[in-house]
Amino acid sequence: MLEKYLLKMPGNVFSGKNALDNLEAVLKKNGPSLVALLTDKGIGAAGLPSLVADRIAEAGFRFVLIDDIPAEPDYHVADRLYARIAGCGADFIVALGGGSVMDMAKLAGLLDGECSTADLLVAPARAEKHIRTLLIPTTCGTGSEATCNSIVFVPEQNMKVGIVNDGLIPDYVILDPEMIRSLPSKIVASTGLDALCHAIECFTGTKANPFSDLFALKALELIFSSIEKAVDGNGDDECRQRMQIAAFYAGVAISSSGTTAVHALSYPLGGRYHIAHGVSNAMLLVPVMRFNAEACQDRLEIIHDVLFGRSDIPRKEKAGLVLERLEQMVKALDIPGLSSFGITEEDLPSLAKDGLDVKRLMMNNPRPMCLEEAVGIYREAL
Repeated sequence: MLEKYLLKMPGNVFSGKNALDNLEAVLKKNGPSLVALLTDKGIGAAGLPSLVADRIAEAGFRFVLIDDIPAEPDYHVADRLYARIAGCGADFIVALGGGSVMDMAKLAGLLDGECSTADLLVAPARAEKHIRTLLIPTTCGTGSEATCNSIVFVPEQNMKVGIVNDGLIPDYVILDPEMIRSLPSKIVASTGLDALCHAIECFTGTKANPFSDLFALKALELIFSSIEKAVDGNGDDECRQRMQIAAFYAGVAISSSGTTAVHALSYPLGGRYHIAHGVSNAMLLVPVMRFNAEACQDRLEIIHDVLFGRSDIPRKEKAGLVLERLEQMVKALDIPGLSSFGITEEDLPSLAKDGLDVKRLMMNNPRPMCLEEAVGIYREAL
């Protein structure tokens, strides 16, 4: 555990029923001349952008709607997005969507026309925020609304890469349960398991600290008790709201601690096979945690005690029970294996090499991992 630690999170977070009502006050406080409302086609088809657009108009502000942000965007998308925002003179960004939309919005607020996203891939601290951002997540898992990270696909490397800069932390966040009420169950499952990965990786990583522990453990408590009910059938509204809050808590934990080998090994899966981020993490969660268990036994015991509260269980069994519960959740939520995406045994060594090269995350893993061990983890996820 770190001896020195830092907590970084958005300065203003509005949550709960009708949280969107706070949008008017935020806009009036900032007084933008033009608002850039960012989203994607899928969110548009669900009718959610109109809810936000109407609030902006009713508050008396002009806006431009940019609704074509792609899923799994490469780094060129952020540059083009910034050019569009700067070209129309927008000076405030509202992002409505999942991780891709929010990550692009955060990068657009950081770029300045002189520093490109390619520059940030080399020197992420080079830029400072110049456009304020307000993020409204429409999933319950990515945690992008809470972090200083943005993930982009780098075609030249066939790899997803994270950019970390404090200026990526949004200025405002609105967690309104109405935004996830109609979210398809498969998306609740994959994004919810993504939040679970964030929380358990942050809690077991080498950079874990009292701040990250606080948010990670609460996120785990909410997710373990809510995710299956949130996914089942039409979804339990109260459980979905708890998942929404858990995703934010887990995102805060990321900015204080950081993810580990689950995310490192998932990056080449997203880059090469364009597997959704939450799905790729979910496939690797149990194999990585099983590999790490011997190095974070005490941390898994704490998770057991917080989640299950059974003092009659011998210590040596507690970690195994946590792993069993993780495996049970992944199976119950119908997460596929790597072979479902055409991945074969022959692909594993190169995937392992690329995953191990994500040193920013692998250095945080509680147990060192060699190439052969990484191949074994992918093999277990086949």
